[in-house]
Amino acid sequence: MHPVSATRPRTPLALYALTAGAFGIGTTEFVIMGLLLQVSADLHVGIAAAGLLISGYALGVFVGAPLLTAATSRLPHKTALIALMIIFTIGNLASALAPSYAVLMIARIITSLAHGTFFGVGAVVATGLVAEDRKASAISIMFTGLTVATLLGVPAGAWLGLHFGWRTTFWAVSAIGVLATVIIATLVPVDRGNSAPMKFIEELKGIAHPQVLLGLLITVLGFAGVFAVFTYIQPILTDVTGFADSAVSPILLVFGGGMVVGNLLGGRLADKRLVTTLLGTLAALAVVLGAMTFALHSKPAMIAFAAAFGIVAFATVAPLQLRVLQKATGGGVLASSFNIAAFNLGNALGAWLGGLVISRGPGLGAVTWVAALVPALGLVVALWSVWLDAPWSRRAPATVCAETSA
Repeated sequence: MHPVSATRPRTPLALYALTAGAFGIGTTEFVIMGLLLQVSADLHVGIAAAGLLISGYALGVFVGAPLLTAATSRLPHKTALIALMIIFTIGNLASALAPSYAVLMIARIITSLAHGTFFGVGAVVATGLVAEDRKASAISIMFTGLTVATLLGVPAGAWLGLHFGWRTTFWAVSAIGVLATVIIATLVPVDRGNSAPMKFIEELKGIAHPQVLLGLLITVLGFAGVFAVFTYIQPILTDVTGFADSAVSPILLVFGGGMVVGNLLGGRLADKRLVTTLLGTLAALAVVLGAMTFALHSKPAMIAFAAAFGIVAFATVAPLQLRVLQKATGGGVLASSFNIAAFNLGNALGAWLGGLVISRGPGLGAVTWVAALVPALGLVVALWSVWLDAPWSRRAPATVCAETSA
């Protein structure tokens, strides 16, 4: 895409088209959490088996990101985005019509395949639509669709499922997919200067760059800490803090509002000082998770921490994504897609870690402080990555020795 001219608006309409797609994808990823009871009863499976529909989706994102990126690597970005939204819509239609648990699982995996590549291509398109000093904000605007899906789309989908059946929810998400496809086709500009995109093998070589690999590891560790707590937030609030079941949804709305604020705030700060924002948000995430341990038995404090948790969790998204994009060679679509896969791998690992602490460790009350250790480790990796960027870390040992002896 051409560099952004000074005459373009600070926030092009095409960015909101990407936000619409992100909203649909975010809704279908998380809405199943509010439909587990209905799905398990209708398809005659246990709650644990219904919960695997979440894990299956996350695994599909992790595997699908490189596969779909390879399949669409020769397509113009706009064409790729439209194709991915069509796959997304077909997957949700199949979910709505699924006659059995096995078919629903396959439909969920089909839907998930588009997830990583959509956000990967979308991040590249978003940064190409704005000026250099607005790239992180552009990424955060696209990811606002994901945060709004958590705030509004998931509760709305759960309400539909409760009153009209879980299949109605997937019909509604399919309609969102159709609408998002039309919006993207209308508003996202046709690629220019992209007639000879980088070969997939060349982008794959770029993934092997140490800084890209470190960036992916930081993403995994950051979001493993987030989902170690978020996966079990309902029992933490009810069994440890003592909230009634009816209070969980309003508190999750507070968390979702914090996500929206944190996502936009992280983008703006990263535009000004990317490295400082990356390190600061990881440190803040570790501190908030650790401090939450001391607030578990106070209802007012936990409501405040729900907001703070949402803010710091998603303030990391834009700096993590932009860091990987900057370190990747070429167009960065594959690296960007891999980073989305890394987010989902972190989700799966975090859920596993939290479950391990609950079932075999010190218990539910310890999940928050154990979770805090994971982004703290991510901060250590980030500091190492920043150190490798420093001029002295790239100097030949012989040169350093010679200067020392002089």
